[in-house]
Amino acid sequence: MKERIVVLGGGISGYGSAILAKKAGKDVFLSDMGKISDIYRHRLEEWGVEFEEGGHTEDKILNATTIIKSPGIPDSAPIVVAAKKIGIPIISEMEFTAKYIKGSKTICITGSNGKTTTTSLIYKILSDAGYNVALGGNIGESFAYSAATGNYDWYVLELSSFQLDGMFDFKANIAVLMNITPDHLDRYNYSFQNYIDSKMRIIRNQKSCDCFIYSADDSVITAEVYRRDIASRQLPFMAHAAVASGAGDAFLSDNTFIARVGKKSVEIDTTKMQIKGLHNAYDAMAAALAALAAGVSPEQIATSIYDFSPVEHRLEPVAEVDGVLYINDSKATNVDSVWYALQSMTRPVVWIAGGTDKGNDYSPLFDFAKDKVHTLICMGLDNNKLERDFAGIIPNIISTCSLDEAMRSAVAAAKSGDAVLLSPACASFDLFKNYCQRGELFKSWVNDNLKK
Repeated sequence: MKERIVVLGGGISGYGSAILAKKAGKDVFLSDMGKISDIYRHRLEEWGVEFEEGGHTEDKILNATTIIKSPGIPDSAPIVVAAKKIGIPIISEMEFTAKYIKGSKTICITGSNGKTTTTSLIYKILSDAGYNVALGGNIGESFAYSAATGNYDWYVLELSSFQLDGMFDFKANIAVLMNITPDHLDRYNYSFQNYIDSKMRIIRNQKSCDCFIYSADDSVITAEVYRRDIASRQLPFMAHAAVASGAGDAFLSDNTFIARVGKKSVEIDTTKMQIKGLHNAYDAMAAALAALAAGVSPEQIATSIYDFSPVEHRLEPVAEVDGVLYINDSKATNVDSVWYALQSMTRPVVWIAGGTDKGNDYSPLFDFAKDKVHTLICMGLDNNKLERDFAGIIPNIISTCSLDEAMRSAVAAAKSGDAVLLSPACASFDLFKNYCQRGELFKSWVNDNLKK
């Protein structure tokens, strides 16, 4: 009897998992509560995968041998609760795909912030070096689809906590942990420790031949490293701490960092990088350590880092109009991301924030907000918390409930020499499909209404 695989969710993670399962000869069924996009539906049909959309048929799901759950579906979803109640194993795309990439190696990147830039940079370095490498996880193509349709030596994967939660036997050959700050607490019973434990799953199953790259400046991570028995080689990176490791490390001093793994090292002048700010120096240090651990030459690492341009939706300059610089930082969906954004601002700021609050504590932003922000434009269906928390800190606070209203308010408030910064600190789901759509609409509004 064939193993029956049921895939919940028909997005990029789900369709790829279904196709890999079909290729592996499994009995496959995919179910999505919403509408499946045309491109994914076409591929499912092409591979002969049975699927449904617009709802879940329980008797077609609860007879599964294994369920592969897309990361956007919470454990509290009724169909997930029902499956757990009868003991059906529920895993992630990553866990399932790992069985089909024997001989290949993985570099897995997670963290509350910085993971997209770091993942993209690692992928670029390996790609530039001629490695047979695929990009997947939260960005790029589906990990499962890449495994089904290609034969790669390396997979560079950006992993969210939700993806890590569904990983049990999976092992990262090179694990990268950028930072841990409160995020998605609504999915973790509002327990920061639960979220920390989820992120630390990045080192699950690692052995002495594997590498663990982490920020030694992050007190949460260093506390976890201290209390855990970690088998893998530790490669810390830092700008403030002083943590030496015999296996290697990276340290930033006076705009220069040296990353070392074993006997190989690379020196990077951060003033020559196209991506600016302390947060991007951290990203580059982590990427350099990962690339050295993967065997890339120091010369190639330096060339690729200097050539790397900013990631879309992360402190992305859009245009300067009438002396006002418009910056798209839509990917900043938590407080820590906004901290780095405000920290990097050298102009007076009109800050656009708001959306779906995830249990945010805005207090870490107060000092930068007081020093750098003269106007806060709240953009969301419920702005009460932002208005209340920044009252008396930012002199001008304006509440809006649409992008158009927010942008017109920002333009009216901005003066020549200012920056209008979209850095929401919140999820996008009250007004937008996702942070990408929010960023795209911000850029389109600037280009359509302001550029002459």
